[in-house]
Amino acid sequence: MTSTARKPKGIVASGVELIVTLAVAIGLALLVQAYLVKPYRIPSGSMEPTLAIGQRILVNRLDTYPALGDIVVFHPPTGATDGGVCGDPHQGAGHPQACDKNLPTEASVTFVKRVVGLPGDRLQIRNGYVYRNGVRERGRYIQSCDAVPGADCNFPKTIVVPAGEYYMMGDNRGDSLDSRYWGPVPQKWIIGVAFATYWPISRIGFFSAA
Repeated sequence: MTSTARKPKGIVASGVELIVTLAVAIGLALLVQAYLVKPYRIPSGSMEPTLAIGQRILVNRLDTYPALGDIVVFHPPTGATDGGVCGDPHQGAGHPQACDKNLPTEASVTFVKRVVGLPGDRLQIRNGYVYRNGVRERGRYIQSCDAVPGADCNFPKTIVVPAGEYYMMGDNRGDSLDSRYWGPVPQKWIIGVAFATYWPISRIGFFSAA
């Protein structure tokens, strides 16, 4: 009789243990995604050939002070998806100077770009390549800007990246809405630095600064 009475309690205890275990696992997963590592899907071709449309990456949310060449997930200024919000009408597409300022409002959307300029850097853009403090980026990952008809490849006038902000550009220079059109990104808008890609399987690997 004693043995028979204990069986239901054992089943109930096992069920409670399973529920608690699942709850803890889900809680830890949400905690990791919220504060440590978060997956993102690449929505456009602006980072080709490095990242393809639909490719998935992992982002370190603890790393919000990127290095030159890092691939970064961030919030752009409000209006960036409409083509640009550069505060000066003499800057941006079709003008000699790339944007060196943005609007102070942070958008809710997320972008994925590469850091091409650090705070205080002096930048020029020629044929789609960034000249940082007079030195051209190595650019082994860059897709030609000239290959896209009508693309803005040249912004010869020097700009200076403001303190506490980062200049972002897509690797697909002829098909990327980036800091050229809406300005540098404040550090506080940076979500994190991409450190790995996990899908598709054929492209699994870790990133390093270019």
